[in-house]
Amino acid sequence: MPISVLLVDDEPLVRAGLRAVLEAQGDIQVVGEAADGAAVVPLVRQLRPDVVAMDVRMPLLDGIAATRAVLRTVQPPPKILVVTTFENDEYVYQALRAGADGFLLKRARPAEIVHAVRLIAEGESLLFPAAVRALAAEYGNSAAREALDRAALTEREAAVLRLMARGLSNAEIAAQLIIGVETVKSHVSAVLAKLGARDRTQAVIAAYESGFVAPA
Repeated sequence: MPISVLLVDDEPLVRAGLRAVLEAQGDIQVVGEAADGAAVVPLVRQLRPDVVAMDVRMPLLDGIAATRAVLRTVQPPPKILVVTTFENDEYVYQALRAGADGFLLKRARPAEIVHAVRLIAEGESLLFPAAVRALAAEYGNSAAREALDRAALTEREAAVLRLMARGLSNAEIAAQLIIGVETVKSHVSAVLAKLGARDRTQAVIAAYESGFVAPA
């Protein structure tokens, strides 16, 4: 089955460009478009896309509020890929904290856009760039550190979280630690459960905010 995508952006030219790039692939299908976040929940319920490519800044309902609305009201929710102009935009970071699964710049090359959608659909979240990692570190606080301490990660789980924070996929983590991919998946699941994180992105945010991992 092709990966189904809903495009959400207030600029028609951006939506047209994304559609052209994605529909050139045999395994990706754009099933709908919206010009504002206010239309996202009804369209997600109707179309059931695998991925929502969501602009973060829109006039009526921005991508942060739309992300929260989707995750609160639609089960199971689609993957949400934040698409925006500025990599160091605090709105991007807030969208990731709200539950978005990954981040992509509008100026990304076509191959990067396709790769992002495929990666998000597979559940191995894109990680935010250095500028947004620095924002995560700035949000650090004692509560985040205490939550990480309470998680009581094992040595191997801690190693997996550090590699997740570097953006490595399960296969890359397995190669780095010389263990099987299924073992990595088990460790990732344990890390998410202990941190109370919805997905990999949320776990990595916790790692940066707690100071467990420092931005490069």
